[in-house]
Amino acid sequence: MNKVKEINPLVHCMTNMVVTTFTANGLLALGASPVMAYAKEEVEDMAGAAGALLLNIGTPSVELAHAMILAGKAANKAGKPVILDPVGAGATPFRTQICHQILEEVDVTIIRGNAGEAAALLGLEGTVKGVDGSLEGDKLEVAKQLANTYQCIAVVTGDIDVITDGSNVQTIANGHEWLTKIVGAGCLLGGVVAAFAAVSDRKDDVETAASAVSYYGVAAEKAFQETKKEGFGSFAQSFINQLGMMTEDEARSMRREAR
Repeated sequence: MNKVKEINPLVHCMTNMVVTTFTANGLLALGASPVMAYAKEEVEDMAGAAGALLLNIGTPSVELAHAMILAGKAANKAGKPVILDPVGAGATPFRTQICHQILEEVDVTIIRGNAGEAAALLGLEGTVKGVDGSLEGDKLEVAKQLANTYQCIAVVTGDIDVITDGSNVQTIANGHEWLTKIVGAGCLLGGVVAAFAAVSDRKDDVETAASAVSYYGVAAEKAFQETKKEGFGSFAQSFINQLGMMTEDEARSMRREAR
């Protein structure tokens, strides 16, 4: 966290139109510098210059998928981490196909999704409603399979967040259910993971992703305590505040790992 504020990494976000402002505000509060660039004419230059690239397929199109692949290849060439958020994978064949296209052509460093999305990428039984997903079965095993299949870090979020490279595992119990009541909470998490990866010496390290997930969850817990009598709108604003004001020491002291 301290390195994010010190380095102020540029995070290239190719995210969806529903969450652009929320993602940008969250990253700015965190200490990162977000840029939203989508045109195929410039994405390669931007991805090469940025500290990390976020690919979020929440509002997909053929044109956007093409631009994401161009950006992903440029980030790979520059040695920059690529984070894929497969929003709604499994909800329609089109979304799942785009994710598979990206994964076939781009070396993705981290995949961040819920259990239903993770299952869809693997062709397993899951349930996806809109962009929300669930999975019947062992989420840990699904996360490991996802990491091993795509040679990446898998961040599978839910009540308990599972972060793994296929062998090393971190399980994080921070967070609050009110995150499910504000639009873009999961999408911003992808940006926060990207910001942490951008300043890490080991961009594909499990602990780097776990630290980002835990920090995010603690911010939500603190925001809830401030606004539990006010409601979801106040919570969203307080959450952004906490991303910027909370110290690394506070986050570390409140980190909870599931056993």
